[in-house]
Amino acid sequence: MRNNIVHSGAEELTYEIRGIVADAETLESYGVKIFWENIGDPVAKGEKIPAWIKEIVKNEVELDTSFGYCPTKGLLATREFLAGQRNQNGGAHITPDDILFFNGLGDAISKVYTNLNREARVIGPSPAYSTHSSAEAAHADSAHITYSLLPKHDWLPDLDELRNKVRYNPAISGILIINPDNPTGMVYPKHVLEEIVAIAKEHDLFIVSDEIYSNIAYEKEAMTPIAKVIDGVPAIAMRGISKEFPWPGARCGWIEVYNKDKDAVFAKYIKSIVDAKMLEVCSTTLPQAVIPKIMADPRYAEHLKEKSAQYNKRAELAHTILKNVRGIIAPKPAGAFYMSVVFEDGVLNERQTLAIANEQAKKFVKDKVSGFLPDKRFVYYLMASTGICVVPLSGFNSSLSGFRITLLESDEEKFTTIFKTVAEKIQEYLASA
Repeated sequence: MRNNIVHSGAEELTYEIRGIVADAETLESYGVKIFWENIGDPVAKGEKIPAWIKEIVKNEVELDTSFGYCPTKGLLATREFLAGQRNQNGGAHITPDDILFFNGLGDAISKVYTNLNREARVIGPSPAYSTHSSAEAAHADSAHITYSLLPKHDWLPDLDELRNKVRYNPAISGILIINPDNPTGMVYPKHVLEEIVAIAKEHDLFIVSDEIYSNIAYEKEAMTPIAKVIDGVPAIAMRGISKEFPWPGARCGWIEVYNKDKDAVFAKYIKSIVDAKMLEVCSTTLPQAVIPKIMADPRYAEHLKEKSAQYNKRAELAHTILKNVRGIIAPKPAGAFYMSVVFEDGVLNERQTLAIANEQAKKFVKDKVSGFLPDKRFVYYLMASTGICVVPLSGFNSSLSGFRITLLESDEEKFTTIFKTVAEKIQEYLASA
């Protein structure tokens, strides 16, 4: 090319969750049956959409308006409904004007970081959800700044580390939380959120709270939306329908903006996000149109209750299987549908392997893992020997060695087999050298 046309932050854009798919498909072509435990898509894992939700969507499709543009911020009736729900729950008060729809939270995340001043940084949890960490790092053309989630303390955040990093890095302008957390399944206790808000208030920061899994917390009273404790601090909450309807293919998410009137700079920043969305005209209309009809339906609360109970049961089962495996730390998730497992320090090395019956798969992995980080090496041996595809924790901007596995398999017998196999293979791998 005449000029270098590559964005300076392009190398920060990584997504191990889907990056491993191409190699899994290669193994699949060799005859290895793959169990896709890497991607958080309930529909792909066989979750059935309730017939009454499908009926509401079908009825909306009959309306010609579902095929047209909507206002840039989203359908007014839907924003009025969501603002009303938020205000009924107490805490920060919002109006429909404080809600902005996107084509999924991936779109929202991109806009939130892209429209920041390049020198402004947002510190986030580690292990980090790749979409947030990559987008933030790419915007700044620098590695994502993180605070640690502690596996030996049920993945709760290291607040002392967060305070120190905020205090001594003046570029930090915002704090990210993901609640319930992806990839760990941790739910932030109310008192921890209050401490994070206090840190933001002391240092004049804003907060981004990704709450896409807010309705998939196993103990509902334990999930505190940031709006309940925000106490005048400017903030953005991210929500959507992809995980709870579930309808990931709708690409429909939104942000709720709190305390925009409290800070002129924050208000200008939010306007820049709205203006950026305006250049795209609007987000998808159909899924927005059905949100009030589905969420206001008396069956919706029971639907969410049943889903949380199912994931809680699987989390209990997975924890029971893995908790006594030597060499790992496997905290029980409290929300979302993921579990993160950490290898204890010093148990992994470059000599460890698993027996692989398929000769093509064996050669593929042996050639592939050269230079891999220790946890990614384990993940590839696990995948080639058993077909179980998980994601290394090193792919979540983490210095911890481990892996994330989903809790989405609905067949209890199959679910149990998968986790028992993982437990056995961890023991075999650690004992191999």
